[in-house]
Amino acid sequence: MIFGDPFQIQQCMSDTKAKHLEALLETMFGVKVIVTGDAFVPGERSVIIMNHRTRTDWMFLWSCLIRYSYLKLEKICLKASLKSVPGFGWAMQAAAYIFIHRKWKDDRSHFEDMIDYFCDIHEPLQLLIFPEGTDLTESTMARSNDFAEKNGLQKYEYVLHPRTTGFTFVVDRLREGKNLDAVHDITVAYPHNIPQTESHLLHGDFPKEIHFHVHRYPIDTLPTSKEDLELWCHRRWEEKEERLRSFYQGERNFYFTGQTVIPPCKSELRVLVVKLLSLVYWTLFSPAMCLLIYSYSLVQWYFIIIIVIFVLQERLFGGLEIMELACYRFLHKQSHSNAKKNA
Repeated sequence: MIFGDPFQIQQCMSDTKAKHLEALLETMFGVKVIVTGDAFVPGERSVIIMNHRTRTDWMFLWSCLIRYSYLKLEKICLKASLKSVPGFGWAMQAAAYIFIHRKWKDDRSHFEDMIDYFCDIHEPLQLLIFPEGTDLTESTMARSNDFAEKNGLQKYEYVLHPRTTGFTFVVDRLREGKNLDAVHDITVAYPHNIPQTESHLLHGDFPKEIHFHVHRYPIDTLPTSKEDLELWCHRRWEEKEERLRSFYQGERNFYFTGQTVIPPCKSELRVLVVKLLSLVYWTLFSPAMCLLIYSYSLVQWYFIIIIVIFVLQERLFGGLEIMELACYRFLHKQSHSNAKKNA
């Protein structure tokens, strides 16, 4: 991660595991995914904004991106507590996800550092943001309606009022760094069961179908002022509310928009092959590693040391993504110093 090309190594690590989880969702648990609306341009740099219906929407989105984009390009803004989850949280640190405390005073500098890093290394990314800040529940809906009442806004039923500060900052920063081609506005809906939390998935309650409706906005069509960009975001959420109302009160699909299912940039055969290879790899790799751990004390000590390192690095430095950023700055500073000496 730190030596060689860190971004490429991160992408491979994140991409491999995401494909495995996506393969489990569709192949093992029978989740059906339907995407309508605008097509993704493969490999383009974008900000993805999506309504946050459940706590695991970000994971379900992989089924969309594996067909219409590249999983390895995705970065996600997630709450900071998730980085401490053993194994899973460590993988997200290694993938350089952006962890936030949902307090702008605490998050601004971290956002700035991470986005500037992504711009500096000149690699495309697709950054997933949930402007609502949290998933839709009875309590969060009540808070959203209180906010609407105090500010003279419409009360929503299917979405929460978005927080626009982080969104406008990210778009402006990426645009300044010339690392943004478009904003993808995605509406997610579940026509049947809605697994609200991770515990639902652990108990086998997977969604039967997931619908994604995509609107692509080229960056040159977005307003440039902060105030107008905030208004633009609010307008998108007004549209989401109406779109979801029509979805749930109608035939529970997005075909009423007049846009048909968009053709994937990858064939279903190719996607199936990737999913099967991923399942075979992890099905063989996982028990093989368990057997090695059980059989050899050297391997046991190796994993113990790795676990200790992961725990300590987070306590001492704040996470792998923070260490990576610090190493990049150090190496970048050294290269500049050497260039000046040789000039």
